[in-house]
Amino acid sequence: MANKSILVVGGGISGLTTAVEAAEVGYEVYIVEQKPYLGGKVAQINQYFPKLCPPNCGLEINFQRIRKNPNITFYTMAEVEAITGQEGNFTVTVKQNPRFVNENCTGCNKCTEACPADRANTFNYGIDKTKAIYLPHEFSFPQQYVIDAEACLGKGCTKCVEACAYNAIDVNMQAKSFELNVGAIVYATGWNSYDVTKLAYYGGGQYANVITNTVMERMAATNGPTQGKIVRPSDGKEINSIAFIQCAGSRDENHLSACSTVCCMASLKQATYVRDQYPDAKISIFYIDIRTRGRHEDFFNKVQNEANVTLVKGKAGELEEDPETKDITVIAEDQMSQQLMQEKFDLVVLATGMYPATADTKIPFAVDYDKDGFVASNTPGIYGAGCVKSPMDVSASVKDATAAALKAIQSTVRG
Repeated sequence: MANKSILVVGGGISGLTTAVEAAEVGYEVYIVEQKPYLGGKVAQINQYFPKLCPPNCGLEINFQRIRKNPNITFYTMAEVEAITGQEGNFTVTVKQNPRFVNENCTGCNKCTEACPADRANTFNYGIDKTKAIYLPHEFSFPQQYVIDAEACLGKGCTKCVEACAYNAIDVNMQAKSFELNVGAIVYATGWNSYDVTKLAYYGGGQYANVITNTVMERMAATNGPTQGKIVRPSDGKEINSIAFIQCAGSRDENHLSACSTVCCMASLKQATYVRDQYPDAKISIFYIDIRTRGRHEDFFNKVQNEANVTLVKGKAGELEEDPETKDITVIAEDQMSQQLMQEKFDLVVLATGMYPATADTKIPFAVDYDKDGFVASNTPGIYGAGCVKSPMDVSASVKDATAAALKAIQSTVRG
């Protein structure tokens, strides 16, 4: 008898799409997500390109589809420990870590108000802080608080327990492991930004006013650490000049060989953030090639023709920080004029390369990868979806996830 159950590992836009597409045609779907919320990197984006609209409405539609579909079961703070079996009949061991907050949580925030301990806010890439008991972000799904066990003062502190009127906090909650039997598995664990500490020529993560494009996205968001104001991290001052440096760690044989595909459009989009806040600011984009294919070409033309936007064909070779002002000097060769440039900026944004989560956390099964860690396997019954296969934008990830759902369904039939 065919096993019509499908496991989706990863609750970002690719995983959500795979899950709802399969569930809505009658298949039982399990979602396993490592974070305490669903939505992945898309939840951290300020605006989509090229329409420059927020992602929350699109995510909420998917969350509504999950809420209304009895075929979908999801586990947050969970990870796959082992996979055995074959196409049509996999046994998957899942470990779910304790949230320390149960389903009684109403989101009243009384626990956070009482908590004396702080933690770095991982949703905002550590720029600001939350309390040890916290809601991951204001649009979090599930809308349920969580305790960071490493930041919590421990069982000797009971302030959050005392503040909760709903018996929602269980400090004795333990990790648990369980097994799922499924016919197919889709890995959609997404991507991470390339580690800037490996880019010594760009400061190796030590320059205060050199940030990544992912940090820039949170800084520009109204629910971000600066309430949407783009400022210098070193002193909180407004900016008069900003440089975007493309291919920071990608298209580089010493780092990531692949082109991350989305970085050009992301930087052009972020240039519009700056233009909206600082109409007179100088914006420079240093690039190897601008890759804005198809319908994105119009967006590129629009941005490059805006006032005070300069595109420099030439990859920045080095950054230098002024130890007193914390200004950043960009050193690059302008290939069009064949002149060496040295320009000072208030803020520099690195378009860091996109690498797959599977480069760090391998699938516990016999699966092939390319040299950058992207899933390149044709293992029957186990499929990649979205950015674990190759760098792609949200639209392409949704399309790829739909295809992965179909492949998974076919595996359950064959099995």
